[in-house]
Amino acid sequence: MISKTYKASLLVAEDEESLREALKLNLELEGYEVTTVDNGPAVIKMVKNEYFDLIVLDIMLPEMDGITVCETIRMQHNDVPILFLSARNTGADRVEGLKKGGDDYLTKPFNLEELLLRVDKLIVKNKKIKEPQAMGDVYEFDGYKIDFAAHEFTDRNNTHQELSKKEAALLKLLIEHEGEVVSREQILQIVWGYNVYPTTRTIDNFILNFRKFFERDSRNPKHFHSIRGVGYKFTK
Repeated sequence: MISKTYKASLLVAEDEESLREALKLNLELEGYEVTTVDNGPAVIKMVKNEYFDLIVLDIMLPEMDGITVCETIRMQHNDVPILFLSARNTGADRVEGLKKGGDDYLTKPFNLEELLLRVDKLIVKNKKIKEPQAMGDVYEFDGYKIDFAAHEFTDRNNTHQELSKKEAALLKLLIEHEGEVVSREQILQIVWGYNVYPTTRTIDNFILNFRKFFERDSRNPKHFHSIRGVGYKFTK
């Protein structure tokens, strides 16, 4: 199992109370933080307001079925891993679930150990963004030299400027994932440690500062990009 130093947050959507409580108990015993809901609309609401590392999603939910819930989440550009649970064991149902954006599919009744292994595997795969390959404390690009440990950078004129702790952390996160889009939700969880999202434009303001610091033309950025509805990306 993965290290629980970082306590992964799971959302379990299951309308059968006994199974819902059993899943919650066993996942918590594995070291996960677990939130439970019993209907489709509740899943959509929770995902909009909180960050989850994985969703265990029953297909036969009241008010809105799991397939529709999954489709709705994907339309919001949210790539949270989704493990479907279903009492239906036909190839067509499995294909439909995966086509609509599910990452894995487990039929009921299932072996508990198998479910725990699948949950762990999906979280490990998704945690790549939280555990990037290590990079040094100093990074250079386009005439700038950033010292993450000292929380400062040197510009083209060899002028030193300080960075706040959060600025340095966000800058390092984006640079570590050069060329990849890092979502707003992932940034808030990793840099700020927020599970419930603030409504402020905090990250947008940090990106604007980076453009002032590092772009030749802040209105036409070359390095720090906002990907509308998804997140942010650094390119060298």
